[in-house]
Amino acid sequence: MYGDTAAIRKRAAALREQGTDVRAMADRLVAQADAIDWQGRAADAMRARMRERATRLRECAGSHETAAESLERHVVELDRLKDAIADIERKATSLVADAKTRVAEVDSHNDPDGVRREPTPEDTTLTQFTPPPSGHKDWLTVSLPGL
Repeated sequence: MYGDTAAIRKRAAALREQGTDVRAMADRLVAQADAIDWQGRAADAMRARMRERATRLRECAGSHETAAESLERHVVELDRLKDAIADIERKATSLVADAKTRVAEVDSHNDPDGVRREPTPEDTTLTQFTPPPSGHKDWLTVSLPGL
């Protein structure tokens, strides 16, 4: 269908892991800057600069988390749509098969005195249905009697 959900889940997990790594990097940066045995205005300025950089790194890590959450919401929706497509496809296939059986029965049981029985309009619609390819999103817009 329209997205490899396993690959998307894997990418979301990778983004989360990258976010964790970036957060840890920010913590290490601050810890290393604070651990330097250096005093004075220049040292204080360097430490302040490293804390500022660490803040930006944490923001970046937050963006990774946001992206992972978005991908996870997307994959849930993909799974929901794939399930809906499969359900509609299954029901439609069954309805069409049943209609073809009924039409065949009507054709085989016509009266010998020339009175012709006709299939129902619903059965005619069902037997003339041309389905979209299996798993295609067009199944979501299929409208058939009984569906």
